[in-house]
Amino acid sequence: MQAMPWLKNCAVVSLFALAASAAAAPPETLAVKTPHGFDAAVQRTEQAIAANGMGLVASASASRGAAARGVKIPGNMVLMVFRNDYAVRMLAASVPAGIEAPLRLYLTEAPDGTTTIRYSRPSAVFAPYGNAALDAMAKELDPVFDKIVRDAAAQ
Repeated sequence: MQAMPWLKNCAVVSLFALAASAAAAPPETLAVKTPHGFDAAVQRTEQAIAANGMGLVASASASRGAAARGVKIPGNMVLMVFRNDYAVRMLAASVPAGIEAPLRLYLTEAPDGTTTIRYSRPSAVFAPYGNAALDAMAKELDPVFDKIVRDAAAQ
């Protein structure tokens, strides 16, 4: 009995889909609960970014946008963080990796008045590119981002 050609094609497509979904898995997200209220946590995180030699490139907040329309939702803020010398190194190593910059810190307000900071370590964000120079740069940034979050979350 001859194999059905369409079945063989389905198997190949399935293998590609499986490989693509594994490659597209998001990096591990770390969550650090702070004792600080939302506005204080945002301010502390912005200060920690500067104190640790990084730049706040941009920010976005659905809660502030909603408030401008008269809608109240729990506080949330994405802080986008990077620095030009790292950007130059990143692009020299991998132009496609440029989509990952700036790196993000995500702050969310909890009902108990605390704030959680979520982030992925740079080494996890850039790992899928499989580039030694990019990996080295990202490993330099891991302790910087860890310290930014520790500083922001400290008492």
